Amino acid sequence: MRNCKIIGFLILFNLIVLNLFGINFQDINLSNDDKLIYRANFENQHSVFISQLSDMSIKQLTAYPEKLYMVSGGRTIIALSRFGAASIPAEGGLPSPLRGYPSFTEGSLPLGGRLQDTAVSSDGRWCIFIEPVSPGYGNLILIELSSGARRVISERIENPASYFPAKWSPDSRFFVYSKSGRLFYFPIFHNISALADERFRTIGHGNINSVLWGHQGDFYYYTGNTLYRIINPELFTRTMYGDFLSIGNVATVLPMEFNPGFDNFWIAPDSSAILINKSGKGFFYFLLGENKNNITALPHVIIPDGAENFNVHWPSGGALTVIYSLNNETKVWRFETGTSSITTAELQNVPLSAIGSLSPDGTKAIFWGERGLELWDYNKWELTGKLSETAVISCVWASDGRIIAGNSRFIEEINILNLSSPRKIICLSGADEIGFEDRAQTGFTREPVRILARLGNLWFATDGEKPWIGESQIRLRPVSFSSERFRVFLEPQASGPFINIPMLRNLQSFGTISPFSKHKENNVFARQQQKRIALCFDLYDDDTGLTKVLSALRRYNIKATFFLNGEFIRRNPLSARAITLAGHEAASLFYAPIDLSDSRYRITQTFITQGLSRNEDEFNRATGRELSGLWHPPYYRSSALINAAAAAAGYVTVSASIDPGDWLSREDTLRLNMRQIPPSEMINQIMERLETNAIVPVRLGLLAGGRDEYLFQHIEVLLDALIRSGCEIVPVSAVIRR
Repeated sequence: MRNCKIIGFLILFNLIVLNLFGINFQDINLSNDDKLIYRANFENQHSVFISQLSDMSIKQLTAYPEKLYMVSGGRTIIALSRFGAASIPAEGGLPSPLRGYPSFTEGSLPLGGRLQDTAVSSDGRWCIFIEPVSPGYGNLILIELSSGARRVISERIENPASYFPAKWSPDSRFFVYSKSGRLFYFPIFHNISALADERFRTIGHGNINSVLWGHQGDFYYYTGNTLYRIINPELFTRTMYGDFLSIGNVATVLPMEFNPGFDNFWIAPDSSAILINKSGKGFFYFLLGENKNNITALPHVIIPDGAENFNVHWPSGGALTVIYSLNNETKVWRFETGTSSITTAELQNVPLSAIGSLSPDGTKAIFWGERGLELWDYNKWELTGKLSETAVISCVWASDGRIIAGNSRFIEEINILNLSSPRKIICLSGADEIGFEDRAQTGFTREPVRILARLGNLWFATDGEKPWIGESQIRLRPVSFSSERFRVFLEPQASGPFINIPMLRNLQSFGTISPFSKHKENNVFARQQQKRIALCFDLYDDDTGLTKVLSALRRYNIKATFFLNGEFIRRNPLSARAITLAGHEAASLFYAPIDLSDSRYRITQTFITQGLSRNEDEFNRATGRELSGLWHPPYYRSSALINAAAAAAGYVTVSASIDPGDWLSREDTLRLNMRQIPPSEMINQIMERLETNAIVPVRLGLLAGGRDEYLFQHIEVLLDALIRSGCEIVPVSAVIRR
């Protein structure tokens, strides 16, 4: 009998825990008039919803503010979360789903991984997003928010990596997008269906980092070593069939090539200067216009290894400030421009986070993050107010004197001109407890039943139509799972997009259904049986891409394996140390990056043992730690003799399950007569070939023969694809029997 109980427990345990990464429902509660309220949890976020069971409609009652936008002249807030995009009146109200945008209330299930970003026009009329059609690609969709009408702007565009690949003009009259290494523009006409083919709307080579708008609405395009400027963006619509370079003016020719895959640039508000972040290694400042030949105004600021989250503030009439994070600390540089020189200074007075935003007039700045929210005087560069001690998720300026801040409890308006004034709650972000009001005790039984929500010690109420209002006295009706017509219960799910799911038993007829039976999972990332796979990164020469990869793995809370050789460790000791400090597995890539299958080398057990031992010593010297007992020969070229020699030295030889082809340079394509495929296509092929316990390698660093794009530049897209397909990502040692 004891064994039977254990077996039964294990079966139940497996049913519950095998599906840990889906939607989890809590606090279901059924009213007498067949309204079902509940909390839906997904990836550390939750929202409160109410379903009308008579027609199975769903309404969102709270909005998690993972990202906030302010549109329509400050009248509307757009809140993005895993459950979709919702608009909220700035004066306060319940969230409404953006029409045409995939959201939970409209039958779309949330995707794991990163937030699906979007670009909303400043007038609030239009929205752009990417609808995935494969792990690496998607369709660029334009939505007219008033009607929900959708139009496919471009097919098979790369799923976004670090940056959303489209930008709106400040006047909402057109947008620019990037695809396959080229830039295109799309003007908003009354009849957009009559627009010319994409081929006739080309700007030129580059990606979305190659373009930006100045403070006056001027359009800039940086390609090669030339910066182009269109003073009047209306030229786009007037010459939409013409050549872009014929309508743009040359702003300057710079002494460096712009690489849109690694570089960024910013323009001064008065168009007098340009700041360039070159490959995350250094900042360059050049004067434009009449002073562009003044070579004395060209400082070079070295960016420290591991620096990330760069935030550039450049207001009219104010100093240029660069804020970034390094080893969980905030760092600040300030550029001061004189008549004939530019100086930089590292400031000791730093905000709580590198994440921040300037006020519209450029005189104030806010910074937010896990440690709260701060208000700074930008010109004096001093803290003027601590607006919150608790974590703030997202913020946006509503005007020079008002900000909209979102935390895990509220989306609220803060009057920074009078910090003592009460804060206005615009919408709830979530709830600790939900329920229905007990109307029988109030004498207002004919009134619509109100929904109650508790956040800490505060209670709020809504009828499902009007905004949440604070309540000092509440009468909470006991939780109910049945009405005259329905009975509701939660049913665990062993697989699929749900951990559990509310089920409805119709007491007046036959059948049990779910309110979410028609919800659709994106077929591109349909979850199957969970696969455990190992992700590893090879470092041969330089460390380009390492900071980006470490940052992405940290955000996803993933541990991976890094293979390093002695030459790399000797040249980049700080990078080797960063890998170990991040808690990743470090393994051997021999001492030198040589092809052990080359006949020029005489491979013996002593040769292999000495190369592995020397690598161990180099790693220990740099980090004070030891390499794991895993290795793979450089370029994964091995033999029985090499493997046996490594085994005698105590090493397990690792073989890659999939070859992404990211090692293939432009020179290799000619020498080997092979085609170089883009990273998005690599990701598609990885996902097609993926099996349980697969080892997926990604090469870091620049190739000597060059590439247009590298797989590591799209690491977020690869991680999204793996997570959304239900993969558990682990270090190599977790899938190899030692």
